[in-house]
Amino acid sequence: MYSTLSKKKATAIRQFALKKYRLAQAAFVLEGKKGIQALLASDYAIKYIVGTSTFFEENQDIPASIRKETELFEVKKELLSRLGSFVHNHEVLAVAAIPRPTAPCLSPSGMTLALDSIQDPGNLGTIIRIADWYGIATILCSQTTVDLYNPKVLQASMGSFVKVNLHYVDLPHYLQGLNLPILGATLDGKPLHDFLFPNYGVLVIGNESHGIQPAVKETLTAAISIPRYGHANSLNAATATAILCDNWKRICAG
Repeated sequence: MYSTLSKKKATAIRQFALKKYRLAQAAFVLEGKKGIQALLASDYAIKYIVGTSTFFEENQDIPASIRKETELFEVKKELLSRLGSFVHNHEVLAVAAIPRPTAPCLSPSGMTLALDSIQDPGNLGTIIRIADWYGIATILCSQTTVDLYNPKVLQASMGSFVKVNLHYVDLPHYLQGLNLPILGATLDGKPLHDFLFPNYGVLVIGNESHGIQPAVKETLTAAISIPRYGHANSLNAATATAILCDNWKRICAG
């Protein structure tokens, strides 16, 4: 029922930590039970699953269609923790195909997020999770935003990456072509508590250190800020995203 994991395949799994290898193989590695369970319920094509006996015993309901197309490898947890990027992964990892890019499909009646050069993998993964929480289906990413399939991005998304569509685009050019309200989070924008949010549009979140680049700022129809009541210098990009999404959704639910 289970194949033996060869040294060659084990080496290949470790290489998926590198972006150039992921691109060359058009595949990525995902670690952890929660993420794998989300992957199993998605449309992603899974090449193989490497798990402990405990994982396979607890997940005997893996669909037959997936078992037919996917190699299953049972390994000891010590080996599993050495295969991926996270030493505390003692249950399972999978290798899945990266889907072919598709054109963005923006909702004409809801929110879309746009990320301008987000560099921290944890921020991107958490923003994906926030988008999933608030029912935001699409995220536009600049070409300089961290790779979706970076292991730390996937880990931070907690499986939400299978439910939110990310598209890497020439962000200034793409936004210029939209006939939608485009809001940008800036330090000098109008305080969000005084801002009349539209029923639909795009929310731009800028780079953790430098904010929104000038070419993207030119596309904004409004700039908004989060009022500061204390003494912190700044907010984490993901935290700022959550605050803005919550206020927008609270005022314009749906």
